[in-house]
Amino acid sequence: MITAAEYGDTSWELSVHVDQKDGDESMRFKLRVKGDLHVGGLMLKLVEKIKAPQDWSDHALWWEQRKCWLLKTHWTLDKYGIQADADLRYTPQHKPLLLQLPNMKTIKIIVSLSCVVFKVVMDICQTLNIRRPEELSLLKPPDDPSKKKKKKDKNSAQDIWDIDLPGGPGAYSKTMTATYDPENGMPVSATSLWFGENPLAGCLPNLPPAELAKIYQPLSLVDKAINNAGWLDSSRSLMEQDIQDEDKLLLRFKYNVFFDLNPKYDAVRITQLYEQARWSILLEEIDCTEEEMLMFASLQYHICKLTMSSEPLDHSNEPEIDEVEAALSNLEVTLEGGNTDRILEDITDIPELADSLRLFRPKRLTLRPYKEYWFVFKDTTISYFKNKETASGEPIEQFHLRGCEVVPDVNVTDKKFGIKLLLPVADGMNEVYIRCDNETQYAKWKAACILASKGKTMAYSSYKSEVRNIQSFLQMKSLAPPPGQAAPNLDSMEMNAECFVSPRYAKKHKNKQLTARILEAHQNIARLSLMEAKMRFIQAWQSLPEFGINYYIVRFKGSKKDEILGISYNRLIRLDMSSGLPVTTWRFANMKQWNVNWEIRQVTIEFDQNVTIAFCCLSCDCKVVHEFIGGYIFLSTRSKDQNETLDDELFHKLTGGQE
Repeated sequence: MITAAEYGDTSWELSVHVDQKDGDESMRFKLRVKGDLHVGGLMLKLVEKIKAPQDWSDHALWWEQRKCWLLKTHWTLDKYGIQADADLRYTPQHKPLLLQLPNMKTIKIIVSLSCVVFKVVMDICQTLNIRRPEELSLLKPPDDPSKKKKKKDKNSAQDIWDIDLPGGPGAYSKTMTATYDPENGMPVSATSLWFGENPLAGCLPNLPPAELAKIYQPLSLVDKAINNAGWLDSSRSLMEQDIQDEDKLLLRFKYNVFFDLNPKYDAVRITQLYEQARWSILLEEIDCTEEEMLMFASLQYHICKLTMSSEPLDHSNEPEIDEVEAALSNLEVTLEGGNTDRILEDITDIPELADSLRLFRPKRLTLRPYKEYWFVFKDTTISYFKNKETASGEPIEQFHLRGCEVVPDVNVTDKKFGIKLLLPVADGMNEVYIRCDNETQYAKWKAACILASKGKTMAYSSYKSEVRNIQSFLQMKSLAPPPGQAAPNLDSMEMNAECFVSPRYAKKHKNKQLTARILEAHQNIARLSLMEAKMRFIQAWQSLPEFGINYYIVRFKGSKKDEILGISYNRLIRLDMSSGLPVTTWRFANMKQWNVNWEIRQVTIEFDQNVTIAFCCLSCDCKVVHEFIGGYIFLSTRSKDQNETLDDELFHKLTGGQE
């Protein structure tokens, strides 16, 4: 027994709660310590006092009141500010978590509750074989789970998808995560999870309409804003954000820029991306027209049909672009004097478009909504004239497209090919509608508008591929069967057509009518392979006007009303809360700097031309919006260099808080 005199007056008693790893009852110990004792020494004292023969290497100290891990073992208790009233827990850092994947299935996986979320997501993606983990993050479910906890406990075992994951539900192991070859991105360890038999690379059958109707809830902009508030802070650990073991989180693609999608290496990534896109269409988390809904339905039907066929998944036949071969071929053609798709064929020869199109200006009172003019597209500017003969003179008006919004206004069945331009002006956005005569004309003009909105001309090599993408998208939307092909047999569809559309849309049409329309649309894509169909679905999803916009309720400085702020990969959009229409758009390309006043939780952003905006977030913490802006800027710095490792230091510098 050590006397008080030996300790002096500086020692005090510290209570530590010890969690057992194997489900045994927890224990509480009281240790006599001094303020100059370091955390490592405290843990050593504790283990000696416990006298239990087990591996304590994964245990660490958690400070309940401050909600922080004591991971700097060389720090003293005084440096941390720990005193006699501190409530410490000695608990395992790695614990099981229920993780709902983008395909809506839940798995149990061991994760670190002490690492920052960014690192946790990287580890999860390594285990699941999903490349580019920086595009994903963890989201809290929108509903409060505590209300239904008792009911859920009974059925929790049935809801969990039992798949054999390395380092999964069995035991934590640092050596069982996938290791990637830096040269080609392939996993080094050859296990069944990573090659051929990975259940995450296969698509799941669509839910019956009755089950889908139970999940479906109509979402307003405000609802979407509330759901988006649940993104976890990437710079803090799970336990610091009140996430405990066995809690349920959603793994989702957060940043909508999918870099370097390669069918050879990305079977799981593409499938999970397709599943996230599919559910966003079925649950109407993103708006689409009736024609687009049928196109998505036909692609889902095609993917289901191929998945249910007896053929095993084989990705070896998927087309793969060998960059070295492509470069050599390009060089060979150039040396022979042929033509290739170089970035700029001739720096002085920037292509132009000139066509007779129709124009409509909603803000101008006119009896005839659309009027025909002669349009000329040069550089990033559209000019229009009374007719072709007057094109050499002064135009009636010019539209400068840099920074504008390009929205499709199309109905292939009704032969309506329109482009809606939202042009930025000082006090908001000007609306202009341009109507084309046919698909080819529409594809060329829309592709030129998209490039011009980014400040690029038609001389860029991406112009031709953009035109081709728009044409293939229009072809998929066409409900007319290809020439010379008979009408589809309704009995050939063995699945319920209502599984492939949203419940609201299914109520509008009879099942037989829906089946006929899906089969008609399916004839245009019937020859696609499984991977091609998934890629087409993702591309079509990306081309929707609302794609990739996360909404938040904010109050702008100087304003007296709440508004909606939309954050996309390249811009911020200010929307009217009642109408949902855009008021102003600000591009990240024009942003000089942004900062956060953490005391009053206000985000301030400075743009070119002395434009400054400031707002407070009402539907979430301002850190969520700050992280989205910094995250998108971080992702824009990526290059195709396969040897490049992820610069997580730069990510935290751009997204981390100053608290």
